[in-house]
Amino acid sequence: MHSIVELTINGDRREVGVPAHYTLLETLRYALALTGSKQGCDKGDCGACTVLLDGQPVLSCITPVHEAVGREILTVEGLARPGQLHPLQDAFERFGAAQCGFCTPGMLMSAAALLAENAEPSRDDIRRALAGNLCRCTGYTKIIDAIEDAARVLRAEPAAAADGPPPIVAPVLAPATPPKM
Repeated sequence: MHSIVELTINGDRREVGVPAHYTLLETLRYALALTGSKQGCDKGDCGACTVLLDGQPVLSCITPVHEAVGREILTVEGLARPGQLHPLQDAFERFGAAQCGFCTPGMLMSAAALLAENAEPSRDDIRRALAGNLCRCTGYTKIIDAIEDAARVLRAEPAAAADGPPPIVAPVLAPATPPKM
């Protein structure tokens, strides 16, 4: 059995027909072609599918799509502004925090929720915010360093906005070349 759901994703209202049993992740990836959120464990253990629902991180692989109706969904595709990386994306790139890139969307979304609530998180705050996001490539140090740097940039952003428009940067979530093994 299928049903029509109306969702607000990255600020856009979308109407889509999906099987009644679909999760938010399945709807995003397979019905709406928003493939930034990764399908990892399908049981809520890895965090690769993390999106924000009304500003709070949720595991979209275990969230029934019907629970998202009438709520604001933010995916990694909606994190950046047009023509400009979000400071988290930029920091992940500069610090080499996106190793293979599979966990990166979920990490970015968990970090975005943290920084929206806490402009100056400690390293322990960052670790707690990322507790549900697994990365098999790193020891998390580069990820934590990148989030700290993004927090610094975000705190300085209001002053920078007064100086003129931000530079245009092509959106990139993962390194262009695969990591050396």
